[in-house]
Amino acid sequence: MAVDPEHASVNGRKRPQRSPTSHREVADELRRRIRSGELRPGQRMPTQARLAEEFGVERGAVRQALRILQSEHLLTNVSKGSPATVAPDLGRTLTGPGAPPQPTMVALAPRIGAAFAAPHVEIDALCLTAISLTLAIGEPLRQIHAGRLKPAKVDVRVLLPSRHIDLAFPAPVDATAAGRLRRRWLAQRNAQGQVLQHNLLALRATHGIDVQVTFRALPFTPPVKLYLLNGAEALFAYYTVTRREEEVDHEFLEMYDAEGTQSMLFAFEQGAGLRDTTFVEQSNLWFNSLWETISSELELTS
Repeated sequence: MAVDPEHASVNGRKRPQRSPTSHREVADELRRRIRSGELRPGQRMPTQARLAEEFGVERGAVRQALRILQSEHLLTNVSKGSPATVAPDLGRTLTGPGAPPQPTMVALAPRIGAAFAAPHVEIDALCLTAISLTLAIGEPLRQIHAGRLKPAKVDVRVLLPSRHIDLAFPAPVDATAAGRLRRRWLAQRNAQGQVLQHNLLALRATHGIDVQVTFRALPFTPPVKLYLLNGAEALFAYYTVTRREEEVDHEFLEMYDAEGTQSMLFAFEQGAGLRDTTFVEQSNLWFNSLWETISSELELTS
């Protein structure tokens, strides 16, 4: 498998085609490698001299970059004399309050899992297809079946785009293919919703948990995704739309779409400061206003 030179690891054999030129760009690239798992918890970093050579910068710029990552609790042992080390408790650093944004598939599951430790689990979600939520909720369900979690009640509300609107995305570059792309999106929306609903409602019979799962339809394509956990945490991400090619009905189509599982998720927690608390409160108000006013009944059928 070919290695993308822009994503080669620090101890790989290829150098980035566009070398960062400032300490902040070096920090951004090393942070990306830590988040993606290329640099693992407890792993020793290359020497500052080696990093300076790789990125084409002075050692001073490398030291500044490492100090930034140390301040974010991603690195330890940052000094002139020895290589730094990736923080051994990286999981907590990347998911706790004040954590830097991460792709949805990395950040969502640990937060959903933590939410399921409460006696009454409340999850509200606004998204395009619910695939990220369905995948993320798999781990706490396994924990429940293993007997390690036992909430008494689970309430899940999900807002998804209505089947009756013209979607802003995914949308074909060639409008003549709109029907096929729309049918594929609708099938994905319904399938993910049905799996989510089935897996959660099964907890009633298997564990006697009081479960409610409700879907409602939005009259617009959401430009963002939002997850609200137990009324105390808000996870927010932008759907970044790009032009790409994908196979639909055995034919490759050019389309405008967003990869929701890779959207960078920002975490806000009530009590973590005035800004976080206000964001969580306003997010809950916004979700409830959509749920109670302009949303409509949604059936997960084709």
